[in-house]
Amino acid sequence: MSVSTKAISCLGLACCAGLIAASQATAEAVAELTIVGKRAAYDSHEAISATRTQTALIDTPQAISIIGRALIQDQAMQGMAEVVRYMPGVGMAQGEGNRNTPVMRGISSTANFYVDGVRDDVEYFRDTYNLERVEALNGPNAMIFGRGGGGGVINRVALKPDGQAGTSVTLQAGSWNAKRISLDQGLKLSDRVSTRVTAVYEDAGSYRQGASTEKVGINPSIAFRANDQTQVRLSFEHFAYDMVADRGVPSLGGRPIKTRYDTFFGSPSQSPTQFSMDQARLDLDHQWAGLAWHSVTSLGVYDKFYQNVYPGAVNAAQTQVAILAYSNQTNRQNLWHQSDLTTVVRAGAIEHTLLGGFELGRQATDNRRLTGYFGGLGSGLTSQYVPLNQPSQAFALAFRPSASDADNHGIATTMAVYAQDQVQLTLRIQAIVGLRYEQFKVSLRNNRDGSVITANDRQWSPRLGLVYKPAENLAAYTSYSLTYSPRSGDQLAALTPTNKALAPERFENHELGVKWDISPRLATTAALYQLKRSHVAIADPAQPQVLILVDGQTSQGLELGLQGTLMPGWSVVGGYAYQDGQLDHTQSATAKAGARLAQLPRHLASLWNRFDLPSGWGLGLGVIYQGSLYASTDNSVSLPAYRRVDAALYRAFGSHLRGQINIENLFDTAYFASAHNNNNITPGAPRTIKLSLTAQY
Repeated sequence: MSVSTKAISCLGLACCAGLIAASQATAEAVAELTIVGKRAAYDSHEAISATRTQTALIDTPQAISIIGRALIQDQAMQGMAEVVRYMPGVGMAQGEGNRNTPVMRGISSTANFYVDGVRDDVEYFRDTYNLERVEALNGPNAMIFGRGGGGGVINRVALKPDGQAGTSVTLQAGSWNAKRISLDQGLKLSDRVSTRVTAVYEDAGSYRQGASTEKVGINPSIAFRANDQTQVRLSFEHFAYDMVADRGVPSLGGRPIKTRYDTFFGSPSQSPTQFSMDQARLDLDHQWAGLAWHSVTSLGVYDKFYQNVYPGAVNAAQTQVAILAYSNQTNRQNLWHQSDLTTVVRAGAIEHTLLGGFELGRQATDNRRLTGYFGGLGSGLTSQYVPLNQPSQAFALAFRPSASDADNHGIATTMAVYAQDQVQLTLRIQAIVGLRYEQFKVSLRNNRDGSVITANDRQWSPRLGLVYKPAENLAAYTSYSLTYSPRSGDQLAALTPTNKALAPERFENHELGVKWDISPRLATTAALYQLKRSHVAIADPAQPQVLILVDGQTSQGLELGLQGTLMPGWSVVGGYAYQDGQLDHTQSATAKAGARLAQLPRHLASLWNRFDLPSGWGLGLGVIYQGSLYASTDNSVSLPAYRRVDAALYRAFGSHLRGQINIENLFDTAYFASAHNNNNITPGAPRTIKLSLTAQY
């Protein structure tokens, strides 16, 4: 396998530049580096993305989880599936082995990802190499983020030039021949200009037979202050990978089939996934006369191909398993512009933080799917049975379009305006009121027959919240929010002649919560919620050719969070979620009223501890618990509950070098981590060791 040679060359140049810059550092720069080398705390106090203003978490009437760079480094996290383990109420489905699919409050989605508030909705696996932190904002967020996000959104905050000079290089090696190098280099060119380059290269095998990953990423950025009121930031990211699409194992008797954790069902050599992304971004900030203006323009070009040869159901005799195959090519261009204007107005004892803004977007997508036919050219077989004891083979396959395979070109445009008022009513009471109007148009052309389907949705999305603070470090809140999901679906290709005129799905959230900052370094949160999904389209039982809209599902639960420093030298991040969700209406023969929602464990908990000793040593210990869950809404296959223990050992060698050993699944517990459906279930990784060495200059 190989990724872009050009990208690897860029990564090599970036690493060389970092080492050269380190060797040429001045005494002034070295003095600044003492800040770079200091280990950050786990606690977080603000999340601009939740309100688009500088607002303390305790004043934000919404459940928010933040995983910062300190925890990402301490656990050697490399992807989103690792990050969400410590976010209360956030899970990760299998995503057909080719994409991130978070599950939030019973809603799974492939599109509800953002980078510094800008939509990043293509299906792929995201890396952590260039991140300052990851934020999970639970519950609908349309007023801020626009359409979608029924259960919540995940916002990645990128590392940016900060006026600091320094270079950090991390080398990693681990189980299954995993190798990874990452770079974070900051330069202060002048009092007004600074740069930052982050980069990564990884080449790794897998605990799954025949699976592997090779990836490369580079993200240079520059920030300069034109004057005392104006700052400009330019950034560019190239990220690419080449990997194997792995859809796990089938089920048997209502449980995942009993087999070795590394058994591959299908053909790893015929299941390639290639992805590349190039994204440029311009941020402008200007302040004058009590007003603050922020705008961002982003252009992203995405290219993804995957082909998978994967398991279906086991036969009635329980001796063979069906193997199926298809391929999919997606190309997308995303162009976004956002502009916000904020100001603070005082009217007597009442203070208003006012926000107004607009968003424009254009997304062009080409999508083509082909079905795999077994037996070679001319065959009409779309599946092939193989013995259960020999499920991994190379197959004679021909890929061509079936009658239902998509081949389309779509244009989606967004025009939105929004306004928000954060009101300090009294010393103890705050309110937030926001409203967004969004016009979303989609035109989808079927390349096979030339037909064009269009849809035009106009939606109002409100947000209401009230915060009561009996003390400065204690807040109780209530909130209401609403979002909608167009018929074009997460990936803008689900429009049909039958559903195009239907109103979008609706997601309505009611929430009560408490936030308590026990100390300046330790915070706890609690949230009770009820989320209703409605306007779900189903076939009319009396007229199957006609679609009708019904209430789809209700989820409700409790989310608890703990994050920060318990005492000097003892840092913690943890959470617990109780989740209950069911279908409100029979939607098909396999999705009946009262069925429990798929991928939704009733109990989800995690707790990570880091202990720092005066000698320069540190210890990490964590436990993750996931209750049993159903693989699909037919509730016929369940994944058993599991608990997993992780550990780490840290050692600082002076102020410029540190090493760590991470052991995931310390006791080598056998478990199943996630699923896509009843016959695509991913076994959890056995004991995994990662060795890391970081040099900072």
